[in-house]
Amino acid sequence: MAPDASAIPPTGEALAAIKSIVGDRGWIDSPGDLEPWLTDRRGHYTGKCALMVRPASTEEVAKVMAVCNANRIAVVPQGGNTSMCAAATPDATGNEIILNLGRMNRVRDLDPLNYTITVEAGCILQDIQRVTAEADRLFPLSLGAQGSCQIGGNLSTNAGGVNVLRYGNTRDLVLGLEVVLPSGEVWNGLRRLRKDNTGYDMKHLFIGAEGTLGVITAAVLKLFPLPKDVQTCFAAVRDVDAVLELLARAREASGDAVTSFEMIGRFGVELSSKHVAGVTDPLEKPYDLYALIEFSGARADSGMAANMEAMLESAFEDGLVLDATIAQSEAQRASFWKLREGITEAQGIEGGSIKHDISVPVSAIPDFVRRATQAVIDYMPGVRPCSFGHVGDGNLHFNFSQPVGWDKKEFLSHWGKVNHIVHDIVVGMGGSISAEHGIGQLKREELRHYKPALDLAIMRSLKAVLDPKDIMNPGKML
Repeated sequence: MAPDASAIPPTGEALAAIKSIVGDRGWIDSPGDLEPWLTDRRGHYTGKCALMVRPASTEEVAKVMAVCNANRIAVVPQGGNTSMCAAATPDATGNEIILNLGRMNRVRDLDPLNYTITVEAGCILQDIQRVTAEADRLFPLSLGAQGSCQIGGNLSTNAGGVNVLRYGNTRDLVLGLEVVLPSGEVWNGLRRLRKDNTGYDMKHLFIGAEGTLGVITAAVLKLFPLPKDVQTCFAAVRDVDAVLELLARAREASGDAVTSFEMIGRFGVELSSKHVAGVTDPLEKPYDLYALIEFSGARADSGMAANMEAMLESAFEDGLVLDATIAQSEAQRASFWKLREGITEAQGIEGGSIKHDISVPVSAIPDFVRRATQAVIDYMPGVRPCSFGHVGDGNLHFNFSQPVGWDKKEFLSHWGKVNHIVHDIVVGMGGSISAEHGIGQLKREELRHYKPALDLAIMRSLKAVLDPKDIMNPGKML
């Protein structure tokens, strides 16, 4: 079943009504002020919009959505505009409006004993981390854009990050949501309960829906004890098979307290060291493959340092680890992570990069890396593989930089073909073409190609029920 109508260009009268709801501080329509919000983070898509509205409350969001629904005005929900797949970028018609949640940035409640925090959608992720740390609690979602991304966008894309191995994806960190539906009705699901078996768990419809079903305005998030004993090492590993053996040993040695386990290839280390200020190679000699591993314990005397040292010593004796260094200060730990987080930036500086955000079963990673790397090299000799990511949860950012001497535009023209080469292997191994970045505009056709027909039919049915006029982020995902 398809929605019964599509959005239409907004009238001056409708736009005036929206402006009156949010007041003079709540809207932007000048081209110069709109420009930063019209292009996605990677610079692949640039759109237009008739208006950017910035409501300050759930009530204002509801009233804006009621006007848009009545007038069939398309709405693009937007947070910090850090989407990797252009889910928050309007189309080129100029008929859509952007609904930016940045002014809705209050912490509504912090309950340390219940281990929960209730926040509005416009709260910056790093600010949530800071507020909870001040209360001796941890909100574990952590990713490269955390200084600018907003929790509403994290929820709408079901963001992953570096701590998924220990704490789960964003979906796993949510107890309740408040959502404004396309009709302007407010669904109040802000429950702080860990057990509520009274029917469909509707919050999961909106988490990961990329704003296509409604506007997330607030959330109840799970908190955890703030780690007091954090140990981080940077290790050179024999090969990708040894990486998985090391992961298994790390989980056992730490009592399954591995917070992060990242795999990084040599090319990634070279790129980050070359292009990102302050990044240096942590080890004296170059190696082909590395693991960035972090243990964390809730008590200062958790013994994580001894656990990590024992694990590395055993792995070194067995030939799994070739060299390693354990961070001796917070500054050194931060330098390890700066290298890891800097790879994406460095790839952009180096030139064209064809990217994949894939996941396969953890045990399948070695076979996938070998098969997919060789397949792309066979197609494009000279291409430079740059594979890195959250191997602990099966998610790799399986990227390729342009061959030396190639024109960037020519290289990027092969994006679709390289995607199909990699994604065919991923799907054949029971994996996913989007592990944590979502679909947006970038992967919409890939989703249609690889997703089973019944899955897509169910998704469209849900969309038709909740958004029959197809005004919520049209053209994204579906």
